[in-house]
Amino acid sequence: MTIDWGAFLLVFMAALIGAVVVVGFYALGLRLLASSGRVPVVAPVAFTDAITVLSAKQIARAEKAAAKASAKSPLSDGQKRLALVGAYACFAVCGLAVVVGILLIVLG
Repeated sequence: MTIDWGAFLLVFMAALIGAVVVVGFYALGLRLLASSGRVPVVAPVAFTDAITVLSAKQIARAEKAAAKASAKSPLSDGQKRLALVGAYACFAVCGLAVVVGILLIVLG
């Protein structure tokens, strides 16, 4: 039994680059989304196990803090719009990278 180290290295590098692209663009997209004034506040779901769940008062406080932070933004409306478009573009790159990875697995 022999190992094709060249192919192993190729798969390793493709996986590493793919992970960096997806995580990097997703993080950049979230940062741009927050800069555009649309801070993603997600209400927690009640789970049946020992996960801590926020109360309605804590959720309201978090939403109020997010609204206050977005109101303090030094960006103009045009810059906020550009940040929002950039965020959507970053999320599109993430989705495209995932789709290309799946197609490489299925068709390759």
